Amino acid sequence: MSYKIAVVGATGAVGQEMLNILSERDFPASEVVALASRRSLGREVSYGDNTLKCKELDSFDFTGTDIALFAAGVDVAREFVPKATKAGVIVIDNSSAFRMEPDVPLIVPEVNADEIGGYTKRNIIANPNCSTAQMLVALKPLHDHAKIKRVVVSTYQSVSGAGKDAMDELFNQTRGIFVGDEAEKHHLTKQIAFNVIPHIDSFMRDGDTREEWKMKVETQKILDPKIEVTATCVRVPVFVGHAESINVEFENPITDDEAREILREAPGILLVDKREDGGYVTPVECVGDYATYISRLRTDPTVEHGLNMWVVSDNLRKGAALNAVQIAESLVNRYLGKAA
Repeated sequence: MSYKIAVVGATGAVGQEMLNILSERDFPASEVVALASRRSLGREVSYGDNTLKCKELDSFDFTGTDIALFAAGVDVAREFVPKATKAGVIVIDNSSAFRMEPDVPLIVPEVNADEIGGYTKRNIIANPNCSTAQMLVALKPLHDHAKIKRVVVSTYQSVSGAGKDAMDELFNQTRGIFVGDEAEKHHLTKQIAFNVIPHIDSFMRDGDTREEWKMKVETQKILDPKIEVTATCVRVPVFVGHAESINVEFENPITDDEAREILREAPGILLVDKREDGGYVTPVECVGDYATYISRLRTDPTVEHGLNMWVVSDNLRKGAALNAVQIAESLVNRYLGKAA
């Protein structure tokens, strides 16, 4: 079988990655439609060796479309996802619009693919936050072995997580500083070139940002509601690739050697953990890859059963587009019928 696929937000960084990955992974698509706002009508986007002309989302008739991948933000999702599902489309949404709604499954395929079947309640499957997705790929196999009690995570998130405008801002500020111009800011709250910003998304009343809150509540929904999570999320002057420093406290004993053996066999993970110069992965090296990389794995002696690790992934891929396509693949293989 093959399926008609719509990619909403096809001109954005995540939408373009969705198209790339659909082609790379030979997704069984009979037709792929690129959708965007009116100002992008007719703009060409790449789909493998082919190009697609963008159609206007506002006037698009979703009838006959099987699966829609949304990469267009909360406001667009809230307006157009219900229109798509009413037409019988199964929506995989990358925004935060529906993630915490109890009748919408929130999925990382390596972690909770068995929950995908919950899509039948509303024809919606939610993609988690980029920083949550890569963290849970790393934590799931360890949780199965030793049961996680508490996670303390600090993120180092690239500007692509804030969209193309933020990427342009990093480029323009960096270039400007080298020629003596003022580092103008328009989309981020502070200068990002040669700087780090401990602020992603809006502030909440308790002092956390929404990005930090998402990491907590999404972990609890996807992995285990009993896990306590505290996060500090930081924007760094990197174009693509998120990194995370994760401290994990377990209920049961686990050594760093046991953790290595578990992670070597876990889906979606590449362990690169040599205790030598360069024996670890950085964001530059993960760009364009599917894997979540784990390095710097070591025991935390300050708690009874603790580990530290460094986790890196391409946020446009595993953090967004790849995860969405993997959900679509699982949906097809488990529920809609395998490709002929």
